[in-house]
Amino acid sequence: MLPTSSSSPSIPQSSSKKIVYVSSLILLWYSSNIGVLLLNKFLLSSYGFRFPIFLTMCHMSASGIFSYISIVFLKVVPFQKIKSRSQCLRIATLSVVFCGSVVGGNISLRFLPVSFNQAIGATTPFFTALFAYMMTFKREAWITYCALLPVVTGVVIASGSEPSFQLYGFIMCISATAARAFKSVLQGILLSSEGEKLNSMNLLFYMSPMAVIFLLPTALLMEPDVLDATMALGLKHRFMWLLLLVNSTMAYVANLSNFLVTKNTSALTLQVLGNAKGAVAVVISILIFRNPVTPLGIAGYSLTVIGVVAYGEAKRRYK
Repeated sequence: MLPTSSSSPSIPQSSSKKIVYVSSLILLWYSSNIGVLLLNKFLLSSYGFRFPIFLTMCHMSASGIFSYISIVFLKVVPFQKIKSRSQCLRIATLSVVFCGSVVGGNISLRFLPVSFNQAIGATTPFFTALFAYMMTFKREAWITYCALLPVVTGVVIASGSEPSFQLYGFIMCISATAARAFKSVLQGILLSSEGEKLNSMNLLFYMSPMAVIFLLPTALLMEPDVLDATMALGLKHRFMWLLLLVNSTMAYVANLSNFLVTKNTSALTLQVLGNAKGAVAVVISILIFRNPVTPLGIAGYSLTVIGVVAYGEAKRRYK
């Protein structure tokens, strides 16, 4: 009887600790993800730092350094080695596609409000389903495809009623969303064998330096005045270097917290949290940047989110 009575209080205590731990991870995920999005917008459109490629390179440099510390020293996840040259080339391919998606997203933030950016980004499931069918001939149940109709319809409505609509920014945001979906499908194809699968943190660890190698000459070529302009901004605004450091660190923390939340929650919980995160980001961005929104635009974004939720539920039920 004594062991039973002494061990029973530890069960709810252990459960409460788990709840606090997971809640803290979710809070960290939300704050870092939304924080880096809003800070990107502030730097690129309000602060005068108009270099999205160089900013992406800063993010990837920080991700490489922090990934090394987290994996090699802190042992957050087991270190996974690259086992072949072909695997290295596949990771490099993913890295280039990943760079394209991040750079495109950052460029779009120069021209579009965060709220509209998030509405377009919510169409990722549509592009994922499209690329999965085109590249792997993977078919979903007809009801799953039907759930994508409100996703696309909502963005069309939101685009038509967006007061701050800008065509170039829209094209870059759609391209970034498509590239993000393409990368997820491509990753499933290129790293499909059991011996070559990498968890997301090790994949980020290897992709980051490859991305920097690709982004550095691209930034110098396409943003030739980036170094002079950055130094001038640094002299003019004494907190600019701190903002860049915080922004780059938050970009890594967003990836790390996303991995930890995924590891400690179910797929359904993660889907719900992801949809809610987008809505929270939209509300906060409107409050901070005061960009005009219309009732029709809000209705369009809401329809897109409902479609994403319906798509996830249909995909889960009709596997």
